[in-house]
Amino acid sequence: MDEISQKNYEAIKSSPLGNEFNDEQCKALSEIISLRCLQDNDVLVDEGTVDDSLHVITKGRFAVTRGAGGGENVILHIHQAGEFAGEMGFVDGLKHTASLHSLGHSEVYTLKRDDFEKLIDSHPRLAYLLMRLVVRSVHNTMARMNNQYIQLSNYISKSHGRY
Repeated sequence: MDEISQKNYEAIKSSPLGNEFNDEQCKALSEIISLRCLQDNDVLVDEGTVDDSLHVITKGRFAVTRGAGGGENVILHIHQAGEFAGEMGFVDGLKHTASLHSLGHSEVYTLKRDDFEKLIDSHPRLAYLLMRLVVRSVHNTMARMNNQYIQLSNYISKSHGRY
């Protein structure tokens, strides 16, 4: 294993991914991911663009924003270290519906879909486990959005005596 792959391996083992994968799977993944360092307000994902990358945030935070018209952006969520970003673009290849901007110095590991697809035949269990993590991440996003919708709906209608 070369020096970069070794560094990637150690980062994977110490990340939430390391809890899901065995040593062989971590080594296979370490050879196809790349590290990206971003400074404050650097764009990781731009709304309206197509990108086939899955990002694992290892350090820092990212603001998830969406254009609200009139040149304004609204912050929808703040991603923390250990979370995924770009999951849907990685899976479906469609345009991103939001942007991600680094809040201070941040680091992400990026996996391109083409590189991932090469693992499917040689490491099918790794492919399954990674996709299961992607589905969990999307599920958590949907649960958070559903909760926010309920809170907003309750606030607007002042129902249930909560607001």
